[in-house]
Amino acid sequence: MKAQRKPDGNRHSGTENETEQNRKRIDGIASFICLILLALRSCFVPKCLSPLMSFLPMKHRSFFWFLQPVNPQFAYNDGSGFGRSSSPLSGCGPRVLIAVVILAFTLFQHFRQPKEHNPFTGREQRLNLGPKEEIAMGLHSAPQMAQEYGGLSSDAKAREYVKRVGQKIVAGTDAGRTPYKFDFHLLADRQVVNAFALPGGQIFITEALFRKLTREDELAGVLGHEIGHVVGRHSSEQIASSNLLSGITNAVVVGVSDGNHGYDAARLAQMASNLINLKFGRGDELEADKLGVRFLMECGYEPEAMIGVMEILKKISAGSRQPEMLSTHPDPGNREEVIKAEIAKLRGQK
Repeated sequence: MKAQRKPDGNRHSGTENETEQNRKRIDGIASFICLILLALRSCFVPKCLSPLMSFLPMKHRSFFWFLQPVNPQFAYNDGSGFGRSSSPLSGCGPRVLIAVVILAFTLFQHFRQPKEHNPFTGREQRLNLGPKEEIAMGLHSAPQMAQEYGGLSSDAKAREYVKRVGQKIVAGTDAGRTPYKFDFHLLADRQVVNAFALPGGQIFITEALFRKLTREDELAGVLGHEIGHVVGRHSSEQIASSNLLSGITNAVVVGVSDGNHGYDAARLAQMASNLINLKFGRGDELEADKLGVRFLMECGYEPEAMIGVMEILKKISAGSRQPEMLSTHPDPGNREEVIKAEIAKLRGQK
């Protein structure tokens, strides 16, 4: 039996990949928080929080521009030539205070989670679920997901073929050293071209996609990509990110819920949240492609077969694609470039 190796973060995506992934995630969240601050600014939150400015050194106050009053003005004039400004808290209605509490609680809940190092991706991740919870979630969801695609394929030989190829990849790579319970399923749907992975190792491919693959290496490429999603813990990471963005969006909705301007700000916040989640999803797809390349090479498959899969996807989606920015899956042409670069990189390390 082939000896299995301990996952080595330096041998995978490395520090460059970790830095790039973290930069993209931080940029997305930072942009979203800036939008929130702008929205809350219109709701007089700065008037409520501006007293905090007096505690900051002068050289740092320009950075906290959002805490400065928008239009300070006198509440009334007592006739003596001197006006008295309104109370610093007079601009804060209950809804704004509730919004601030929601925002603070959301940020606390997210950042209190310890970071975990992922040896497959080389990245540090904040995760909501542990491996046991991921496995339980996947097993619980698998029957329902299969039913949505017409159940399992009636072709017993094809089902066993998919399982054999999938288990070969697991046994021949570091994926087999994880606690995940990998299982591979061929679904009966011959109309929808799809393959996907549930948390914990339940992996599916539809007959519509399976029948378009021309050789075992291409099937291995599809399954290796999905295994990459599992060991990359993308679902758990997405849940954590989604909870963070959902909480921040709720804070904006509560804080700007009065009038048309509040509605517009809330709508913009929701759109920003959706776009950030899409960007995270697209990054996960490219990361899974890179892991798929590595798994194929370790098992003796030709990694170029993944380029063939991209060509198949391009033909299927020709003329019907959304703009790449609004798609959770990057354009197959762009994925080809990433796959080629990863093949060259890994072969150069041998």
